[in-house]
Order: sequence, then structure tokens, then C-alpha cells
Amino acid sequence: MATHGIKQLKKLRLFYSEHSGSSRGVREFISSGEVVLFAKSEPNVDVIIQPKLPGQHPYVKGQYCSGFSKQICVKNYTPKEIKKAIEMLNNSSGRKMTKFEKPVISRTPSVQGIWTPHLDVVNETFDIKIIKN
Repeated sequence: MATHGIKQLKKLRLFYSEHSGSSRGVREFISSGEVVLFAKSEPNVDVIIQPKLPGQHPYVKGQYCSGFSKQICVKNYTPKEIKKAIEMLNNSSGRKMTKFEKPVISRTPSVQGIWTPHLDVVNETFDIKIIKN
């Protein structure tokens, strides 16, 4: 996600095991060249592929400009699901999700006005004339 025109994802790390069965999808994803395509399409993102110790599950970690980081476990994911997880990290801002406890009420009225059922103009026809000077 871009904030003020700046992509927020700065570093993408892909951790996997070279021998674990739960990392099979990650190994297929890497060998298929999808990582290289992502790195070429997003030149501002540093992509790091890092093998881990055997017996640990694979995960993808995104680090953002704001200092936040998000981590997604990709245990037993297919390459398609891993690509979707990487796209989700690329499209997020890195900020934590906040739940609104109360309804959001604006003190400023809408510029467009309040909607009423009488404003439904889908079935209306308008007589438009072009006047030339």
C-alpha cells in the first residue's frame, strides 16, 4: 500500500527449511522463479531468501518504512497461496489493525448531502440540449 505515494514495504524475508515437508511449497515457489518476478516488479523492496534450521516451519516476514513488521506462517502452503500472502504483505501498510469500539460519527455534514429514496434517478430520463454560441 502506498502512503503519500510511497510504497511502505521495504524488506521481504522468506524463511524456509531445505528438507522439511512443510516447506515444500516454498521450495517450489523459489524454484519456479516467482520470487525473481516479484523482485523485478517491485525494485524498491529488498527480497531476502534465507534457509533456516530443519524442523522449523516456513514463514514470510515483511518489514515496513514505519518500523512495523508483519509475519505470515506459510506452513504447507502451495506456491499460489504463498504468492497471495506476499501480495498481501506488499499491499498492506504495516500498521496494526484497530477495532472501532463505538460507531464513527462525523460532526461535519456530507458535501453531497444526505441520501433519501426520492433521489433514486436510475429510471429518470433527462432532456439534454447542447447550445452552441
